[in-house]
Amino acid sequence: MSDKYTLDDLCMVVRRLTAKDGCPWDSIQTHNSLKRYLIEECYEVIDAIDNKDNVNMCEELGDVLFQIVFHSELARREKAFDISDVTDGVTRKMISRHPHIFSGNNDKTIAEINDSWESIKKAEKGYKNNMEILKSIPSSLPALMRSEKTVTKAYKNNMDSETLEEITKRLEKNVLLLKELNLYHKKEQEEIIGNFLLDLTKISHFSQLNVEFSLTNALKTYINKLENIETTVAAVGEIAEDTDFEDAKV
Repeated sequence: MSDKYTLDDLCMVVRRLTAKDGCPWDSIQTHNSLKRYLIEECYEVIDAIDNKDNVNMCEELGDVLFQIVFHSELARREKAFDISDVTDGVTRKMISRHPHIFSGNNDKTIAEINDSWESIKKAEKGYKNNMEILKSIPSSLPALMRSEKTVTKAYKNNMDSETLEEITKRLEKNVLLLKELNLYHKKEQEEIIGNFLLDLTKISHFSQLNVEFSLTNALKTYINKLENIETTVAAVGEIAEDTDFEDAKV
């Protein structure tokens, strides 16, 4: 007999925590109050992946799973759905979206698989036009992530045909606007910066780069640079404090 707890055990733990006589904190939570924790746990998984920390990744994935079970238990009490509906739904979706695997036609290219995925998804969701596809992208996503998804879908569905050369030329012109940013009202300044960031997202799309990851890496470099400067300044300060300037006179 295995000494490991199972998904069923986790469901029972959550059910006990959220009971009326359960944990005072857990028992008063709602879908809305839990939103921030689901987001935070997902980002902690990403951190563990970036740090190549398998031990921490295992723990953080468990925290994400806990949030999923928590939401599912709240939904069960509302008679909306339960964890079995969640697992059933995602299993059926994966089987449906991978006909090249489950229908015995496994000679597709990655490009063909991606096209098939989008076609099946469009049929499942009942999208009538491409604009409905764009509007289905969650507005709660971080702006850069949302912009990347929007741009990718816009080009994929031939809603945008602007070339890399056209975007780059406009970006060069907008650099001039950035240099004179203080001449504009705040709303106009936001529009200039927003359009600049959107064009950078489009350039990342053409280069097949993830704009969110690009900024994350740039931030990491920026923080390391500031840390080096701070360390150097502190070292110089220590040297200055330790120096006896009277003795140093010639």
